Amino acid sequence: MKPAWAVLFSLTGLIASAQPTATMRELMLDLIHPASNEILLFVNRGTPKTDAEWASVRRSALTLQEAGNLLAKRNVQNDWVADAKMLAGVGTTAYKAAQSKDFSAIVTLTEALDASCTTCHKQYRPNVFPHSEATGESK
Repeated sequence: MKPAWAVLFSLTGLIASAQPTATMRELMLDLIHPASNEILLFVNRGTPKTDAEWASVRRSALTLQEAGNLLAKRNVQNDWVADAKMLAGVGTTAYKAAQSKDFSAIVTLTEALDASCTTCHKQYRPNVFPHSEATGESK
């Protein structure tokens, strides 16, 4: 019989090497889009008023941070990794702002949140940002 530490070490290695099982569509539709929308809705509505509302902002921010980290592991293309890290960075900043209940910091990061999505989508979802026929540039 193996010692308990050997079994635990083996399981930890298996978990650490496990490949993500969610599809890109699932990550975008079920994690990233709702989390980013939650933050943007709070910005549009005004300062969260209760601890529960601030907790919601923190959860959304943490979701963006960890989703960005997960996306960075899915692809080795430099642009992809940079875009994913941009999303993770926005999530980290939003989480810290929500922890300190700094609404103005959350308002300030909405441009960075939009840029993290738009930058990636322009490259990897060209149907979302169609190219202009005349210039070849994204609209």
